[in-house]
Amino acid sequence: MTSDPHTVLKPDTDPGGDEVVHCWSLDDLQALEFDPFLQERLREERAVRVQLPFGQGSAWLMARYADVKAATTDPRFSRQELVGRTVTASSPHAIASQQASLNYADPPRLNDMRRVVARAFTGKSMQRLEPSAQRTADELLDTMEEHGSPADLVEHLHGPFPLAVVSDLLGMPEELRKDMTSWANVIMTPGPAPARSADARATVRDTIVRLLAHRRAEPADDLAGVLTAASDAGEITEPEAISLATAILVSGAHAVRNNSANMIFALLTHPEHMERLRAEPDMIPQAVDELLRYIPHRSGVGLPRIATRDVEVGGVTVRAGEAVYSSYLAANRDPEAFPRPDNLDFDRGPIAHMAFGNGPHHCVGSMLARMESEIIIATLLDRFPQLALAVPPEQLEWQSGALIRGPKSLPVTW
Repeated sequence: MTSDPHTVLKPDTDPGGDEVVHCWSLDDLQALEFDPFLQERLREERAVRVQLPFGQGSAWLMARYADVKAATTDPRFSRQELVGRTVTASSPHAIASQQASLNYADPPRLNDMRRVVARAFTGKSMQRLEPSAQRTADELLDTMEEHGSPADLVEHLHGPFPLAVVSDLLGMPEELRKDMTSWANVIMTPGPAPARSADARATVRDTIVRLLAHRRAEPADDLAGVLTAASDAGEITEPEAISLATAILVSGAHAVRNNSANMIFALLTHPEHMERLRAEPDMIPQAVDELLRYIPHRSGVGLPRIATRDVEVGGVTVRAGEAVYSSYLAANRDPEAFPRPDNLDFDRGPIAHMAFGNGPHHCVGSMLARMESEIIIATLLDRFPQLALAVPPEQLEWQSGALIRGPKSLPVTW
């Protein structure tokens, strides 16, 4: 038996299985607490079977850095094989469409879709977008200053800023942006209200359909323009264009909202780190990478892969047809890869963290997310030398049932 209070062991019900199954309940955790279930897995020498709150059966869980790297780059593990299957899962329904989604594609089709999207995520594209992103951050903080101290950073900055930046990337007109942040949050918090989450997904999809129709009528050099041009040229299908735009909008608005708020919370509760960045602003890009490694931004795991053949990985034999989850959070805290992994250490230098995933499904928007995080940190530290939490850290309220963790509000004084 394990001492982990979040784990219950029961006989494996898979045919022929002799492994125990760890029932991972995905309890809500406070602040930046690292999941004790994953901490326990990092102490083990081999992968384990897990059962998540939704779906059916069990799946293998890879936690150690080397095992996660192996499982996410091995072509014998397929995302396409998930389509039409019900496996144990952390969400009551698929967040993205299974039929035309980047997340459910394998190479070479995956490569084709990523190649199209990459046209909007080049270094030059980010350089063009950065000045407008900086202006947006400055204007939002001007409004916050007019509001006066104390103020909620989630309301004034972390919520509206990522939505504005990803909407600019897409070329979304102002009239289509209304309520988009709240819709994205509902989609990514499916546990408490699955039907409402599904309705929100349909609403956002309809908005994207309108956006692509608008861009087809008025061509422009933005992500919506890239996707409509690729669709018209037959490089991707129209459903794929809709799915890609929807995924980038939702993840850009929601994931960056929460993770950037997590970053500022981490700095506010590590004042020596915050003061160092004020003194050494050139270190901010390096600090962002360490914050990405350190912060447990997800709850549980993302999508699994299905073994198409028997594969030896993680000290176990994964049989053909079995599901495998890979925890990037656990990999980022593996002491074999990162000495003193539970310490926030800006002196680690360049680090190969997995906050944006690994392998063929590495996040296409990682460059944009980094840019936004650097702007948020640099601007806040420069404008507010006395920035501090307005309440004790333990009084902050954190989102419940969310796939991406983050504070509901972040009240600060300056």
